[in-house]
Amino acid sequence: MKDMKVIVVGLGRMGTGLTLNLVKKGHTVTVIDSNPEAFEGLGKNFNGTKVVGIGFDKDVLSKAKIDKVDAVVSCTASDEANAVIARIARNIYHVPRVIARLYDARKAEIYHRIGIQTISTTTWGIERATEFITHNHLDSVYEMGNGSVNMVRIEVPALLVGHQVKEISAIGEIQVVSISRGSKTFMPTLGTVLESEDILYLSVMGNATRKLKSMLGLG
Repeated sequence: MKDMKVIVVGLGRMGTGLTLNLVKKGHTVTVIDSNPEAFEGLGKNFNGTKVVGIGFDKDVLSKAKIDKVDAVVSCTASDEANAVIARIARNIYHVPRVIARLYDARKAEIYHRIGIQTISTTTWGIERATEFITHNHLDSVYEMGNGSVNMVRIEVPALLVGHQVKEISAIGEIQVVSISRGSKTFMPTLGTVLESEDILYLSVMGNATRKLKSMLGLG
């Protein structure tokens, strides 16, 4: 994975943990917070860019070079602020990957409809946000039960073309819910043969993500 350029807005527990996680993996992170003291949680060795200000302020985003980043994660303490920042990043600056911290899970589907990924609980959210930003293949489209079950989307890998659905199914953990093939979407059986360019939608238990990646040849 190439070095990703990421903006993290809000250095609470999640924002700080996510920033340090991304830096550890070799990515370049710019952090934004209205409180200068919040940067202290990053430690003395953090060598990314620090910007003091409100995350939806145009001048602040310009200083953070939002027009040159691969992803924006807004994880302030306000759902409303996170939504505004995420929509600015998506709709005005066309940032490829946008994530908003969301406390009110009832709003998640609304955000998903406008192309904004959401995260919730801190520990799971840090790992999920890191994966979403840095992984090219597996795309989470919906989360249920605070991440205990995920709906993910992926184009069938070349190594699985010609194989059956049952080869990437695990009872109680992983299930292929539907397949989009050409202009049609259908519910497969365990014997359905995967074809090139199929788009798979799978329900996955949160603790089975690694197993799914192994089945898909994603490491």
